[in-house]
Amino acid sequence: MSYGFVIPVYRHGSTLEAVVKSLLSFNFPIIVVDDGNDEENRALISGVAEKYSLVTVVTRAKNGGKGKAMIDGIRKADEMGLTHILQLDSDGQHDAGKAARFIELSQKNPEAIICGFPEYEKDAPKTRVNGRKFANGWIHFVTLSGDIKDAMIGFRIYPVAPFIKMLKRTLYIDGRMGFDIEVLVRQYWQGVPLISEAVKVYYPADGISNYRYFKDTVRVSGTYARLCIGLVFRLPILLIRKLRKLFHK
Repeated sequence: MSYGFVIPVYRHGSTLEAVVKSLLSFNFPIIVVDDGNDEENRALISGVAEKYSLVTVVTRAKNGGKGKAMIDGIRKADEMGLTHILQLDSDGQHDAGKAARFIELSQKNPEAIICGFPEYEKDAPKTRVNGRKFANGWIHFVTLSGDIKDAMIGFRIYPVAPFIKMLKRTLYIDGRMGFDIEVLVRQYWQGVPLISEAVKVYYPADGISNYRYFKDTVRVSGTYARLCIGLVFRLPILLIRKLRKLFHK
């Protein structure tokens, strides 16, 4: 097995180096995706790449969103021969110290997605916490399962081959904030095993959010609508899988 990291970057060039430094001890390739940044952020990304030899930069000419950046990053990982990648954000919001635990779980369960679920600090915005609970309720509906504890967090390990297979079989995947939700559900539908593991999530007071409240809320709602339609076609398979689990208990 061959591991690496994929970090999509948009407007977070100033926090990227700290995230990269937290990963250097693994000595794994670090794929940084420049998602159409302005000159200032692009210069910061280039500076990190020049300073650390493990970093490979994939540059997008225009901002396409987190999802498109991740897809480009995982395609690059596939080109590099990596079998697994750990996705994490560039803003330092996730506890990168949990990477070792996630990699350990992945090595023991190489066919599985290792997906984080958030452990919030006391000062976490209540709107985000409550909104996440509501959103994850829909995930349990479209998977007929509580196996996915959180589908929105961007801290997870993907086996590369099933991800590439999913891209080839799927006509459309949301390229922005609905991405994390959609790819997790679609791979769960494909039968890719999933293991959930807690990870601390921080919300810095001066942090830059790329979430556009109205537009992204509409897009995420559209993602859920597509998944609900997709559930209709996958219902027999999911019901059979659920019955098998019940009988094997």
